Amino acid sequence: MTSAAPALVVIAKAPVPGRSKTRLCPPCTPGEAALLAEAALADTLAAARRSNASRRVLALEGHPQDWMVDGFEVIEQRGGGLGERLAGAFEDVGGMSLVIGMDTPQVTPGLLNRCMARLEEHSIDAVLGHALDGGYWALGLREPQPGVFEGVPMSTQFAGVVQAQKLSDLNLRWSSLPFLRDVDHFADAIAVAQQGPHTHFSSTLAKVKTGVEARCA
Repeated sequence: MTSAAPALVVIAKAPVPGRSKTRLCPPCTPGEAALLAEAALADTLAAARRSNASRRVLALEGHPQDWMVDGFEVIEQRGGGLGERLAGAFEDVGGMSLVIGMDTPQVTPGLLNRCMARLEEHSIDAVLGHALDGGYWALGLREPQPGVFEGVPMSTQFAGVVQAQKLSDLNLRWSSLPFLRDVDHFADAIAVAQQGPHTHFSSTLAKVKTGVEARCA
């Protein structure tokens, strides 16, 4: 097993109206949903950039735009479903890696550092951060594991528990990370913004919310 410090990988889609955060619509318009997706991604990248990761990698579907920050290697996602794309990111980065999504803009450098430190413990092979909707927001592996995503129903309320069982089935010693709420629906966006009141996501949501309320008036 590798003894190098973990790489931190953000797996994300480039925000595009009509393709990003579609479960926010309604009450959001596709353009507003894309703005919230862009803000969530920008905050996530900013937190990752300030972390203690040995490498910072963006595994991207699409092309970098104004939301991109310095200090990241950019690799193209490969594979079909999310499980294949996650497996590809772990394989392409290699070694010990913590992969997070773009749907938890409330993450902080301190939280990410604690998650990576947990992964570095010699008694641990993997770490898993469950999301409140039943999915998960983070997965860390000491080294890529063939088949770790096979049979995991991604983007469902069962993804987290099935992924945890898969780690156990592969005889990996794994530890839970803190539960987080990810942004799927508008109520999630409001709750997450309240957790990070000074984030770009929070300020963007305030503007979007004004438009939503004006349309509903």
